[in-house]
Amino acid sequence: MGVLTDYFRAPNSAAVVQSLEETDGGSPLSAEPPRFEGVDAKGMDPAVVLGQLIAAIRGTAWRVGLVEETTVWPASPAPGPEGPESEEDPWATGPWVSELSPQVRDTLAGVRDFEVPAVVARWVQAEELEGASAESMRPLADELFRLAGRARDAEEQLYCWMSL
Repeated sequence: MGVLTDYFRAPNSAAVVQSLEETDGGSPLSAEPPRFEGVDAKGMDPAVVLGQLIAAIRGTAWRVGLVEETTVWPASPAPGPEGPESEEDPWATGPWVSELSPQVRDTLAGVRDFEVPAVVARWVQAEELEGASAESMRPLADELFRLAGRARDAEEQLYCWMSL
């Protein structure tokens, strides 16, 4: 089974944590009605696959840490270097939510319509997207660009919810 990944916009991490507490960690997009506006992006983790998109937009090579993010869930203290003490620890089981840096949001929001085909063509060259076509990935890219633009315009942040 793949990683479930949702990107969404929210005013702040406190609102995100409150939503997660009320839904027992469920995706804010799965609630009825959805808690926040977002995009279902199954398997598109922020560090690597979204990082590859950011690299394609910026015209740079992907590198570790390109997508800066801060964990906001689980709300319990992070485990030490030995990892979680129990298999039941939420740090081991998820879900996990991170706030993406404003630079990531603004990079996504800054893609102009005429740039999209070239950006997506560069993005699908990533090893992690092997077999994907620019045509198949364009709708997801368009949704992320629009979501980021609305987040920027509303002075909100972008978040990523992930679960196994």
